[in-house]
Amino acid sequence: MSEANDRRSFFLHLGLSAATLAAGDTRGIAFAENEQKTHEKIAISGVANAAYSPFDDMMTAFLEKHGAPGAALAVSRQGQMVYARGFGLADSETGRPVLPDSLFRIASVSKPVTAIAMLRIAARNSVPLDTPVFDILPPRSWLARTSDTRLKRVSIRHLLQHRAGWDRDRSFDPIGRPVEAVRSAKKRLPAKPEDILRYALTLPLDFAPGEAFAYSNVGYLLLGRVIEHLSKTKYENFVRENVLNPAGISRMKLGRSWSGDLEPDEVRYYDVQNRKAPAVNGPKLGVTVPLVYGGENFEGYEAHGGWIASAPDLVRFASAVDSARNPLLEGATLRALTERPEGVAGFESGGKPRPAYYGCGWNVRPVGSNGKANTWHNGLIAGTSALLVRRHDGLNWAVVFNTDRSRDGQVLANLIDPLIHRAADSVREWPVAIEPVKPGNSKENRS
Repeated sequence: MSEANDRRSFFLHLGLSAATLAAGDTRGIAFAENEQKTHEKIAISGVANAAYSPFDDMMTAFLEKHGAPGAALAVSRQGQMVYARGFGLADSETGRPVLPDSLFRIASVSKPVTAIAMLRIAARNSVPLDTPVFDILPPRSWLARTSDTRLKRVSIRHLLQHRAGWDRDRSFDPIGRPVEAVRSAKKRLPAKPEDILRYALTLPLDFAPGEAFAYSNVGYLLLGRVIEHLSKTKYENFVRENVLNPAGISRMKLGRSWSGDLEPDEVRYYDVQNRKAPAVNGPKLGVTVPLVYGGENFEGYEAHGGWIASAPDLVRFASAVDSARNPLLEGATLRALTERPEGVAGFESGGKPRPAYYGCGWNVRPVGSNGKANTWHNGLIAGTSALLVRRHDGLNWAVVFNTDRSRDGQVLANLIDPLIHRAADSVREWPVAIEPVKPGNSKENRS
């Protein structure tokens, strides 16, 4: 439905009646009608509530200023989903709007998902996090004769905290070289995650395991293989059954590269630079295609960046991490999530704790002296920018875009981060929730 259609029908169609009228409250509809006069340029979908106008105003102003086609924002408070709205267009060509539950590629926001899965399976199998990875994985099936011998010292904790020894700034990121990966394996495109990993394991490490912090996509691909080995099932199946289902999430899945393989309720993606490259995935291998639709090896991103999700589902996931009811993690395993890493990864010279650091799959910034912290992760690939935040005061939020950068080249997730904090702080009252964020009644062993 395009913006030119009847405005009132547009907002009713996108969900105002379902949640608002069910409560016998028509104020949401009246607010939506008034709201259109303020935000004529940006289509808005989802439940409207005047109390949350700081979020509406911030999002519409942001899209207008930075030229993003579409976005979705969801917010929970103390385990209750209080806000979920879509902004702008999911498809600029057809005028299809973003809905609150539209699916987006989330890029590296996939890493917290993989981290929780790894912590759960490690706890279930009583595997200490400091166990060397190749004490778990059969070394002969992964390590070549040319592999760096220091790889045998890489532990699960090193991988989770990006301290395993790969530094893409010193060398390069193997995930961006699928052609070299399949050539090394004497295979043909497309390169699977296993192909990328085997290629990476033939390369020398950039530093000794545990010595430093350096963000590593390869490390999370390796965690995917550890999860598969310990669970004896495919990575995606384990995550869906043991992380997402217990959190009440059914629609998250690994995404696809080719435009014809997108999910029906998935957005279209727009690369600000309109880059093209020979296809490394999809049905047109070798043909020049948009980077967002086969020019990058998206299927190969898997455990480090391959998931698609809605903003509400990301908030459900964040809320389930330490939920009082059926949490995904408990006790020592939950504490490990935000544990400060050793050495220079967690401490400045002289032993002073860093104000922020990378824990197990999440960036962590301690707040005060009572053990609370803000934790977050962002994601960025061509056509996508995403941000997931768990704030120390019980607020969680997720924002996803169907483009990566602003008109002037700035990363959207970085730009919007302080603005969402400011909007949240401007909310004066928090009316009744859209829905409780209730983890499912999973009977899986808790970690």
